[in-house]
Amino acid sequence: MSPFLKFYPRRLPFHLPVPETSLWYNLEASAKRFPNRPALHFGNASTTYGEFHDQAEALAGFLQKECGVRRGDRVALFMHNSPQFVIAYYGILRADAAVVPINCMNTTGELEHVLRDAGATTIITAQELQPRVEPLLGDAVRHSIVACYADYAGDEVATTLPEALASPRMSFSQPQVTLWHEVMARAIKPAPHTAGPDDLALICYTSGTTGKPKGCMHRHRGVMYSSVAIAHWHDVRHHGFALVVLPLFHVTGMQNSMNVHVYAGSRMVLMPRWNREAAFHAIARHQVTTITTVPAMIVDLISNYDAARHDLSSMRLIGGGGAAMPEAVAARLKELCNLTYIEGYGMTETLAPTHINPGERPKAQCLGLPIFDTDARVIDPTTLEELPQGSVGEIVVSGPQVLEAYWNKPEENAACFIERDGKKFLRTGDLGRIDEDGYFHFVERLKRMINAAGFKVWPAEVEALLYGHPGVQEACVIGKVDPRSGERVKALVVPREAARATLKAEELIAWSRERMAAYKVPDEVEFVASLPKSATGKIDWRLLQEQEAARR
Repeated sequence: MSPFLKFYPRRLPFHLPVPETSLWYNLEASAKRFPNRPALHFGNASTTYGEFHDQAEALAGFLQKECGVRRGDRVALFMHNSPQFVIAYYGILRADAAVVPINCMNTTGELEHVLRDAGATTIITAQELQPRVEPLLGDAVRHSIVACYADYAGDEVATTLPEALASPRMSFSQPQVTLWHEVMARAIKPAPHTAGPDDLALICYTSGTTGKPKGCMHRHRGVMYSSVAIAHWHDVRHHGFALVVLPLFHVTGMQNSMNVHVYAGSRMVLMPRWNREAAFHAIARHQVTTITTVPAMIVDLISNYDAARHDLSSMRLIGGGGAAMPEAVAARLKELCNLTYIEGYGMTETLAPTHINPGERPKAQCLGLPIFDTDARVIDPTTLEELPQGSVGEIVVSGPQVLEAYWNKPEENAACFIERDGKKFLRTGDLGRIDEDGYFHFVERLKRMINAAGFKVWPAEVEALLYGHPGVQEACVIGKVDPRSGERVKALVVPREAARATLKAEELIAWSRERMAAYKVPDEVEFVASLPKSATGKIDWRLLQEQEAARR
């Protein structure tokens, strides 16, 4: 018997039965149970579960009748955290379609790649992002539904929204564009909901080892499993109140901060971007009980806590992952709130957690225990043989939450899955070990990847873009340890002869910012005379990464 079983939460089963329905049914059930309960708080306005349900239905009707969306079609969702994001997510599911959430930092080129790969010709976005969509209208995009965040913020727009997102409603002249409020006003009734647990619900894009985005296919059954598992593990009840601060286009925010609370019928306070003072205000105002974050946000919150102005006494659960929580910050959190930061582990491929620390006996800087129905092992990445306890190897996982396959990537599927004891295991690409109690610990990445505040940055993709600058001869991108965000992106660049006297780091960073998502932009550029090469002539990025670590 695995040693972790003796520390498995006693109140929980090892096997978790979940509803045999589509994810849409969770909203339908919560709307029937709590029709007048506020579900979504934004500024000083709120949307009840009944209104949430009806608006999602209106959107579904428009998608079906006006955009031609059919069962199994993919619809893109390109928006910051807002009531419209949550309503759109469930409206797409109500239309029997699959949601394709897209990172709001994506440029037009990155957006186009995802849309074409997924075959999504309808997109739901917000007016500040519509300029990135406009070049694709009439080609990759046939229909664009454009929302205005201020419409849902009441009279606290200025304090709820960053200036860039706070504009009043705009108008657009393109025939492919329909404004969100017009869709709601039409209130088209959708056809009966026919999607079931085995229908495609999500295609979430991540980056592959070559830097090319790849779509993770998740069916309703897997999304439902992950939502219900989180709710049970953390004992999320309908009387809970969540502060939604992680981006909902990312699986951690999507599952831990949205889908689990729709399932439970609890309430959500939505923040479009992280803002420390706004978070303090929301926690006290709404008596927030739970937050899922990355450690950098807690560092920011705790480091600026003022007992005379801030009240965190309502908090009951603070959890997350993406990077280890600094011990000093964890101690301060315990002192202020009597709470332990509960760390977990998961990937886009596993729709958030495969491991979570038990609340009764968490370990610091630890991935936790495998959750319900999840089989996790450590194998030798070369021989694929299972390794004994304490040995460092690649973590592989099998469970109901693991993706079915990568969308249109048969070669990736062949490389990323292995069979063991009649089960299909996903190779995570992460090196870890299992301790004497059965807890999993992260050691290092097998794949070359930078974790910048929870966002995955693949150096090969950034390097490819940097080579497009006329002054760049060679480039190598590595990760630089940062106490707040976990890692930062650093580029080592050999300038071309003609540019050696004139090319500046600030210029190259500004140039990069125009061509790639913000989290991928190098935070530091170091110019070097040459880059080390391997015997085959390839740039030796491992040596450069080791040198950076040695300097630290």
